[in-house]
Order: sequence, then C-alpha cells, then structure tokens
Amino acid sequence: MTEAVFRVVPSKRFQHLARKLVLHHPEFADLYDEVRAILTLDPYNTSRKHPIKKLVAVKDGQFRIRLRRFRFRYDIQGKTVYLKRCALRNKSTYKR
Repeated sequence: MTEAVFRVVPSKRFQHLARKLVLHHPEFADLYDEVRAILTLDPYNTSRKHPIKKLVAVKDGQFRIRLRRFRFRYDIQGKTVYLKRCALRNKSTYKR
C-alpha cells in the first residue's frame, strides 16, 4: 500500500455544503471518504486513473474531481490539498 503524501483540509464553506448534502444524500459520506483517499495519494492525477480535471481561468478551486453525481473542487498548495466546494450535479445542470 502506498503511503499518503498529501494532507487534505476541508474549508469552512466545504464543511457547510457537505453537511447539507449528507442530509439528503446518504451516499455522499462514502464518496467523500473515497475522494479524500484519492487526493491524499494523487491530487494532480499523474497516474491518470481518476476523473480529475484542471480548470482553466478559475481562481478558487482550480481542480475538480467527479464521483457519480457529485463534484468536488479543490486547490493544492505544497503538500496540502484544500477542499473548497462540493456540489450535486443534477439533470438540469447542463441544459439550456
């Protein structure tokens, strides 16, 4: 097993959003644990195994990882990953 290299720190806003999501979506807690495991080992996605994308022209939450219907945005500074936001993607997100 590979040793954790990065430390994952949720912001206050992330914690607030996560509490709301857990109330209505019990599966969120398991996905959050999975995201933390991925980000402690490979937040830059150098292995290309994870659905992580570097966002362009964004100042806050420069990376995004998606798991099922949930999106997690985060920044990386040194060896620390700062979780900024979490959101649920619903069917109307990409419709115009």
